[in-house]
Amino acid sequence: MAQAVQKNTLYVGGLAEEVNESILHAAFIPFGDIKDVKTPLDQATQKHRSFGFVTFLEKEDASAAMDNMDGAELYGRVLTVNYALPERIKGGEQGWAAQPIWADADTWFERQQQEEEMQRIQAENRATMQAAEELHRKKVAQEREGEKEDEVDTKDDPMAKAEAEALRQNS
Repeated sequence: MAQAVQKNTLYVGGLAEEVNESILHAAFIPFGDIKDVKTPLDQATQKHRSFGFVTFLEKEDASAAMDNMDGAELYGRVLTVNYALPERIKGGEQGWAAQPIWADADTWFERQQQEEEMQRIQAENRATMQAAEELHRKKVAQEREGEKEDEVDTKDDPMAKAEAEALRQNS
């Protein structure tokens, strides 16, 4: 599985022991504004591990720095400069993840809330539709009752009987 590169963070390998974060910053500042410079330390020796990371504010500046500094010499050592891969943390697929498991907790809760809200709205819509259908059934039933009453009224009403008889004779 290929990991996405971070287009504004550069990996700088092959650093001489004398190089620190301020020297690395000074070497890369001509290419643009720098957001961050890191040189991870070896826990045993408390010295950097011959590499560092330079994060630029703009992707274009990082690209220019990579183009110009890859293969360049700093303190007598040839630098290797590439786009940095995201930091890998134990867990996730294939034993590694690009971020801790709790990193997406907020978005997970937001999705859960949105899903619950959607279910609530759908339930309200179903209840409203059922109420509307019930109201329609009652109205149709009342109209049918009214038609039956009209038929009954013509049987009891002598005038209505005479009109109905005249209509039948004319047809």
